[in-house]
Amino acid sequence: MSRLLPRFKKFKQFLIYRTVFLSGIISVIVLGLILAFLLYNSFKFFANYPVFEFLAGTRWAPTSDPEKFGILPLLAGSALVSFGAIIIAIPLGIGTALYIGELAPKIVREILKPVIEILASIPSVVIGFIGMTLLSGYIKKIFDLSTGLTALTGSIMLAFMSLPTIISISEDAINAVPNSYRFASTALGATKWQTSYKIVMPAASSGILAATMLGLGRVIGETMTVLMVTGNSPRLVFSMLQPVRTITGTIAAEMGETVQGGLHYSSLFAIGLILFLITFLINFIADRFVNRARG
Repeated sequence: MSRLLPRFKKFKQFLIYRTVFLSGIISVIVLGLILAFLLYNSFKFFANYPVFEFLAGTRWAPTSDPEKFGILPLLAGSALVSFGAIIIAIPLGIGTALYIGELAPKIVREILKPVIEILASIPSVVIGFIGMTLLSGYIKKIFDLSTGLTALTGSIMLAFMSLPTIISISEDAINAVPNSYRFASTALGATKWQTSYKIVMPAASSGILAATMLGLGRVIGETMTVLMVTGNSPRLVFSMLQPVRTITGTIAAEMGETVQGGLHYSSLFAIGLILFLITFLINFIADRFVNRARG
């Protein structure tokens, strides 16, 4: 029996190692297949439409004569909504995580943490419905606009959607900071607040950055909410108080109305490819920053 136990442990470690390795390989293969699928379906579009006009065009009008497939209005809309959402979500998310992890009484922490995790399970269509029926009316009245379905409305609702992700992961990163850091800071005369933002926050910076980038990924990839609250106007605008259309909203709104195999159909795969590359670049940059912070 004593001889079999070491062999069983070695076999268990081997099995775990191979399972993890196989899972990683499968993930890479799936990612490669998605990229190949997008490239294959985008090929017809790039073969029949000038790439420069696609990347630098200022009109998205697939039903006009001739058809216009300029992606700049969609990129600008996605950038406006995402930038506004992150500007709102980062200070609120990190501040809430710091309060829960460091400053809140135990009973408050035990209430807030599950409530925030429950918020992450709210369907995006419900959040979009709330934004369309409630928030848009307030935006319209406050800024005296003709419509409240604007980039600002989308930013606020997307910030609300990304908050649970940012708060949960940031709070886990804060809790992972060794207590010896806190004890040493307190021994040197620092207050609890000074210890929190001068010692704990820098020590948890890599995890907080990862939380922020995951929140940004949630914002960029969201479809239903932006489809409902941003106005869906494919115009090139640079104001948060104007209706816009995002890349994800365009794919969701137009995919069901196109002729399969047509130029319009393949153009949606082309903008999907652009979205895929953007999210890949964001995650790559985030990974570089996280590794640098850990180093």
